[in-house]
Amino acid sequence: MSGISGATPQLPLSLRYPPDQRLEGFVGAPEGAIAQLRALAREPGADWLYVEGGPATGKTHLGLAVCAEAEQAGRRAAYLPLRAAAGRLGDALDALDAVDVVALDGLDAIAGDRGDEVALFDFHNRARAAGRGVLYLAGAAPAALPLVLPDLRSRLGQCARIALHPLDDDGRREVLRDRARRRGLVLEEAAIEWLLTRTGRDIAQLAALLERIDRESLAAQRRVTVPFLRGLLPAG
Repeated sequence: MSGISGATPQLPLSLRYPPDQRLEGFVGAPEGAIAQLRALAREPGADWLYVEGGPATGKTHLGLAVCAEAEQAGRRAAYLPLRAAAGRLGDALDALDAVDVVALDGLDAIAGDRGDEVALFDFHNRARAAGRGVLYLAGAAPAALPLVLPDLRSRLGQCARIALHPLDDDGRREVLRDRARRRGLVLEEAAIEWLLTRTGRDIAQLAALLERIDRESLAAQRRVTVPFLRGLLPAG
């Protein structure tokens, strides 16, 4: 099923879950949050978690990272973007009944659809009874979502919660340095500053841009300097 990583066990881990999206590479997590997420991924019976945050705060990164961490620990994992399953959530969730750890991303997409909410409520109860681990990811706290099923809101409210916030410029610098280092890309501090002043604050866009810079610098056999970036991104 589209979007469910457990449906493609023959793929290498790095293809199912992008290597940049790991727990150890997440910047700006609240104190203790990474330990909670790692426990959910690796330890049967760990607390279920509800991660809330606005756009570009890293929710999808954490969902994919938890699945990667679970598979590294020998557990079956699945990541499901709920927007892709909206209107037919029951069928999508039925396919996850044999999975050890599930990350459900984008609760906002199904809030207000009674059929999908009932399906999620039933899945929640089945997963809890079976001892599976569930990670919920949403743009707002359970009380702020436009849910029509009070029992579902109550269940979601029982999860331990992690609140994410947008990164400041220091955090964005750290992300660029870390991802460049993981690629073996030498990124001068002046180049980092140039990028931060000429690109948006969205970390996903910065990461995609860094991938492009890496490819172009390899092809040109050039170091990543400000003059190189000016030539690569003349409109930036």
